[in-house]
Amino acid sequence: MLAVVVAGFVLYAGSPPRDLWWVAPIAFAVFAAVVARRRARAGFGYGLLFGFAYLLPLLGWLQDFLGADFGPWPWLGVAGVQALFIGLAGAGMARVSRLPGAPVWMAAVFVAAEALRSAVPFGGFPWGRLAFTQDTGVFLPLAALGGTALVSFVVALVGGGLAELACRVRTPRRWAAPLAAVLVPVVAGLAMLPFIGTDPNAGTAKVAIVQGNAPNLGLGLLYEDDVLHTNHINAAQRLVDDVAAGRVPRPDFVVLPEQVGSWGPSQTDPDLSSIAAQLGVPLVVGGLGEDRDGQLHNEILKWDPVSGADQRYIKQHLVPFAETIPMRPVARLVSPFVDRFRQDMMPGHQPGVLDVAGVKLGVGICYDVAYDDVFTGAARDGATLLAVPTNNAWYGHSEMSYQQLAMSRLRAVEHGRAVLVSATSGVSAVVLPDGSVTQQTQQFTAQNLVAEVPLRSTQTPATMLGSIPMWTLVVLGVGAVLLTWWRPRRAVDA
Repeated sequence: MLAVVVAGFVLYAGSPPRDLWWVAPIAFAVFAAVVARRRARAGFGYGLLFGFAYLLPLLGWLQDFLGADFGPWPWLGVAGVQALFIGLAGAGMARVSRLPGAPVWMAAVFVAAEALRSAVPFGGFPWGRLAFTQDTGVFLPLAALGGTALVSFVVALVGGGLAELACRVRTPRRWAAPLAAVLVPVVAGLAMLPFIGTDPNAGTAKVAIVQGNAPNLGLGLLYEDDVLHTNHINAAQRLVDDVAAGRVPRPDFVVLPEQVGSWGPSQTDPDLSSIAAQLGVPLVVGGLGEDRDGQLHNEILKWDPVSGADQRYIKQHLVPFAETIPMRPVARLVSPFVDRFRQDMMPGHQPGVLDVAGVKLGVGICYDVAYDDVFTGAARDGATLLAVPTNNAWYGHSEMSYQQLAMSRLRAVEHGRAVLVSATSGVSAVVLPDGSVTQQTQQFTAQNLVAEVPLRSTQTPATMLGSIPMWTLVVLGVGAVLLTWWRPRRAVDA
């Protein structure tokens, strides 16, 4: 029990913003060694402890967000529910650990559990997947082959191989299989590194990112829409002044964060129109939109300097108990958003590809970046550059923004695209297609970034394959678990 609790906390300690990617397979190795060849019930218990020790500190930003008003219960509840899925993984890993090639099946089972918790309940919660610990390091290039599912798999595979090697330390003749489980992913990652394309095969674009800052009020930000709007208009005006004075070059377009504006069916905002007209370039800006039928959306608009709002993307994955609120009477006990929004926002169902100054810009809003389908759809639909407008001011000076930046870095490699992260209060960043960060802001500062970024049209294998790698690993994991029930029966029949 102590070993898995320590391993779970060590996995957290190796997560972003710390650049300790190699810690993840070691922590997983301890977990795998503990559950190996135990009963499924024991595997579930150890998995629950491992998951809770990992996720509780990882999701500490929930306490920063809600703790002052609601105490630790939302934080403990989310971490506990998510730890249940890792408990299921532990149960399945315990069963398949007796099969030949155990590290492969154990890793596939863990990926299957990650896929499940990314889908249920209430649309899932992908935060804390093993892949998101790998925003740097030798396994990152593999995202271009099989996306986040493959990266999670190889981290777990190496961990399982290390655990098996430790068990066989006294029998060197049986080292071949577990040694291969450790070395093959490392060699594959190194071999993929030269193939991570960063060349601007579709040209370049000069872009500006506006971070206008926000007050560090936590839940108090719920009713500060006007402050967010004013801060970002002021920051955008400073960009206008800098361009006019020749201090920075005129960008081709400007990206502003999520929740900057609020507009009805007419989609008017004189301040945004003024900024766009002064710069003579389009803006990409996020806000709350209400349609003529009364539906609410969290959306991104392209704001043209002449015609105003003329294209939009609607957020596909809404945050449970904030943007969409199940069980409203119960939710009121843990979420202030019940009273802020009397009706649920409606999700979008189309990839976000905006034609901005001749650039096909793929867009995902905040929470969207944790899900595989959003940018896969955008890249397949021709996006040559990606953007993540977000509002992280809710979470204070926590690690949440850096965890989200790590996801953006993984998406950059996965799809071979530069990524622009535009956050209200930080961390905003310019990420190149190899996952490297060339510019980055501080938290709770007003700062603008201007950069020339590569545009790329080449599709990676991960983009073309989409969810196939994930479903392949899910089938392998579930199939291996089912096989453990069939094998004993076969032995009895024989």
